[in-house]
Formats: sequence, C-alpha cells, structure tokens
Amino acid sequence: MFSVGDFVQPRMGGPKLKVVEVHDDQIVVVQASQEQGETFTLKAVDVTAYQEDGDFGVC
Repeated sequence: MFSVGDFVQPRMGGPKLKVVEVHDDQIVVVQASQEQGETFTLKAVDVTAYQEDGDFGVC
C-alpha cells in the first residue's frame, strides 16, 4: 500500500508525514518538516496519501 519515502497524512487531518518503514499493516513515519525528529507508528488504514488542497499559487 505505502512505500518508504511516500508522503501521507492522517485521515482525520494532520501534518504531512514521510514513511520511513513499512511493516505489514503498520507504517513508521516522521513529520516531513523534521525528518530527524521523533518517529510514530501508525496503522496503514488510518492514513491516506498526502495531497495539498486549494490554491497554493503565487498571488
């Protein structure tokens, strides 16, 4: 489902996360803005591929 290096976010909303390990139905992630920071283990079904919604163009 997910691979190391993918960007994900919690289904209920939250920060952009980077996948650093994949274990069966769980993934280990870090915040994308702090790749040397604390890691978190999440169930793969609780996250979705990261998308930026809205207009992020230069005004």
